[in-house]
Amino acid sequence: MAVVVSSLFSVLSSTVKFSCSVSSLSYFPSSHTPITSRAFAFGHKRRDSNSEGASSSRKSNIQKEAFAYKKHSGRSKDERLFLHADGGCGRRDAAGLQPTAHKPFGMPRKEKEFLIDSKEQQVEQNNIQDADFLNAVVKVYCTHTAPDYSLPWQKQRQYTSTGSAFMIDGRKLLTNAHCVEHDTQVKVKKRGDDTKYVAKVLARGIDCDIALLTVESEDFWREVEPLKFGRLPHLQDAVTVVGYPLGGDTISVTKGVVSRIEVTSYALGSSDLLGIQIDAAINPGNSGGPAFNDQGECIGVAFQVYRSEEAENIGYVIPTTVVSHFLDDYERNGKYTGFPCLGVLLQKLENPALRACLKVQSNEGVLVRRVEPTSDANNVLKEGDVIFSFDDVQVGCEGTVPFRSNERIAFRFLISQKFAGDTAELGIIRGGKPMKAKVVLNPRVHLVPYHIDGGQPSYLIIAGLVFTPLSEPLIEEECEDSIGLKLLTKARYSLARFKGEQIVILSQVLANEVNLGYEDMSNQQVLKFNGTRIKNIHHLAHLVDSCKNKYLCFEFEDKYFAVLEREEATAASSCILRDYGIPSERSSDLLNPYVDSPGDDQPLDRDLGASPVSNFEIDFDGLLWA
Repeated sequence: MAVVVSSLFSVLSSTVKFSCSVSSLSYFPSSHTPITSRAFAFGHKRRDSNSEGASSSRKSNIQKEAFAYKKHSGRSKDERLFLHADGGCGRRDAAGLQPTAHKPFGMPRKEKEFLIDSKEQQVEQNNIQDADFLNAVVKVYCTHTAPDYSLPWQKQRQYTSTGSAFMIDGRKLLTNAHCVEHDTQVKVKKRGDDTKYVAKVLARGIDCDIALLTVESEDFWREVEPLKFGRLPHLQDAVTVVGYPLGGDTISVTKGVVSRIEVTSYALGSSDLLGIQIDAAINPGNSGGPAFNDQGECIGVAFQVYRSEEAENIGYVIPTTVVSHFLDDYERNGKYTGFPCLGVLLQKLENPALRACLKVQSNEGVLVRRVEPTSDANNVLKEGDVIFSFDDVQVGCEGTVPFRSNERIAFRFLISQKFAGDTAELGIIRGGKPMKAKVVLNPRVHLVPYHIDGGQPSYLIIAGLVFTPLSEPLIEEECEDSIGLKLLTKARYSLARFKGEQIVILSQVLANEVNLGYEDMSNQQVLKFNGTRIKNIHHLAHLVDSCKNKYLCFEFEDKYFAVLEREEATAASSCILRDYGIPSERSSDLLNPYVDSPGDDQPLDRDLGASPVSNFEIDFDGLLWA
């Protein structure tokens, strides 16, 4: 417990700085990683719409510098995980800005070895430069307009970026979700063609970083064969990555081998799914491009790279198993519903004394330490249960299961093979007695979301007091230093007690005579309104609308109160909106009647839980989420 608390303190009281050029975009999913870890989620190769955008976005980029840690526990201070695209992205340290693209990695190779490698690569490229499957790889041009989470009633300045995509059956295109995130317009261009075709985004999976596109024009699909998916490769299998990275406008081909296959952290969605590690060069702009085996079959989608001074040539490919799950999910439901989770916090059972205490006879199983209240497992499992099998597959004491012939893989791999609503049969030991239990798997409910559905955050303005739900993009924009340690602790370590629960904060106060004395308040959680505990921002709007009292009383953390006279607040609202150029006092989603979420009648006066809520394994203390 002391280790966990120490780790928590080091994360929440520290900041890790990075820098991109003003023409680059950065995404930083969160977790409770120590300060020594760095995870960068870059988009694609980005270009600003004009030179004015560079100066206007400087403040926003500086604000993002403090939000960089992610779930890669125990990594050195120079380790970084990138979601590709930005040609201009780099790193800021004490010496200033150093573009990552120009940073040397490792020691120079001997000249003789370099010449041999160059000749071999040239021969290999000449063999495939006329291959038909290259024609299915296209370049993606996207115009993005991201929400402004600090000013939720407006959007940020638009910017453009480029990435890669490829054709599949059904007249569809696959690319990365971060390549078309917050898209306003998407265009694609085929190899050897000077025409750009308008594309439409059909589905976007943030957790698996995959997006599905289509093009209506008949000309776009003529004389091109869609790519065929191959099997999951083996170690040392040759792999060829194709795309449109920085350094030119024509197609690029790099070659390497498969170096590892395991459950990998996906930087964009802060999730853990099966990933293929390769040593072929993956550069900004390669995002969304296919990786091929020697038979010309697509084995996955390039999407991120791991960079460290202690390692080099570590790129990642989304395997066809994850891609197929995404496509099947879309076909089943007409939309993407996401990967399910079990919703339990587990502990490894490597220690013999611990197994004996729990009356576990064999060297297998993992201990249930906590169950998420919003999961179906909360109705089946109890703290202290030991899970020893999942659908009759034995779970080892390290939280791993058999994988292929001589390999083992993280237990959560089996969960990721399921779809939302599927049922899994668990073998558990409770009080020394083995039994079976069935659990329905569903996507996880995040108290603080990593991504805002619909793209625009909710907000409510009452007499200049701006309320909005806490989200990871908001933390990124505001910088963690301005959020406060106590609120960050809840954001990183708390569980949602019911579907629809939100942490609602007072983002800022728009100064006016009616809110005199409250102007300096910002980024504080509002807990109660007129004595009633707030469930979410829609609930707060409902309470305010139905209030008949003389005063509007908001209670914040640490018993801090803000009281407004109701009639004065109502009269001043229109003037405040006009003075600050705000079109409406609330977001459109709050105009609908409020309806209580199922199961949100639980007592809310108790504090939020305080357990890690990341989906990845914490190596130093043997905890893992399934």
